[in-house]
Amino acid sequence: MNRRIAEIKRRLQQIGDLRPGSLTRQYRIPKEKIGPYYQVSYTHKMKSRTEYVRPEHVARIRKEIEACKRFKKLITEWTDLGIRQSSLRMKTSKRETTG
Repeated sequence: MNRRIAEIKRRLQQIGDLRPGSLTRQYRIPKEKIGPYYQVSYTHKMKSRTEYVRPEHVARIRKEIEACKRFKKLITEWTDLGIRQSSLRMKTSKRETTG
């Protein structure tokens, strides 16, 4: 468990720029798929936002969104391991004081 937590910490240090959200391609005339454009939608501090994304920024935004997903996944795993560790410590401590 400790090794995995150390690995998670190491991987978190390698994550670069990040941003939450999802990137979608929309069309000005959807039925005919004319006038494509990109937008990123996200929620931050309980506020929903949508921003237009220029074509030259699409690749970078995709990388930042993927980095954010990796970050959240690693944090969730670290939290789960921390809870398990804490529970084990409490059980061990309880046995030592009662035993």
